[in-house]
Amino acid sequence: MIILASQSAARRSMLAAAGVAHDAIPAHVDEEGVTAALVGAPAEKIADALAELKAVKISRAHPDALVLGADSIAVTADGELLAKPETRARAEVQLRQLAGTTHRLVSAAVVAQGGKPVWRAGGVARLMMRPLSDAFIADYLDREGEAVLGCVGCYRIEGLGAQLFTRIDGDQFVIRGLPLLALLGWLRERGVVGT
Repeated sequence: MIILASQSAARRSMLAAAGVAHDAIPAHVDEEGVTAALVGAPAEKIADALAELKAVKISRAHPDALVLGADSIAVTADGELLAKPETRARAEVQLRQLAGTTHRLVSAAVVAQGGKPVWRAGGVARLMMRPLSDAFIADYLDREGEAVLGCVGCYRIEGLGAQLFTRIDGDQFVIRGLPLLALLGWLRERGVVGT
């Protein structure tokens, strides 16, 4: 059993579907503060730093457990970093910004034990979003509701969000917020999941 240092329904769903027994304890870290402190750093470094911060924070309270932290960042075609929109107005702005362009989605995962990182991995996907009308964006957000406000890029690729794209290059698990295949390989090596 591992502890997921997150409240992400997508990450919990991926772990459960892959047969990884886990508990979830949200880390509640200052993501905006860390991102601001690392301004100018590559998105991969920021996502990794946030994943590590989450894992280490929960690991200190549960030192014997393997604690998984993860984070994702969307990077626009012009290099702007996008976080979770958290409000409908910000979601509309993000979708207009991404519509008709290609962006990158960076996901990182870190496992900590005893308050120290013991494993890390990351992945990047490229997503080509089709042009979107204001009417489509409004209908999409009406149908998705609160669920996408906590999603980087304002989409859940495993659902209605698939309609936003014309092409995707990359691992669906990375897009959903976790480099799951790399994690499963490491968990097999550790004997946490079956070989």
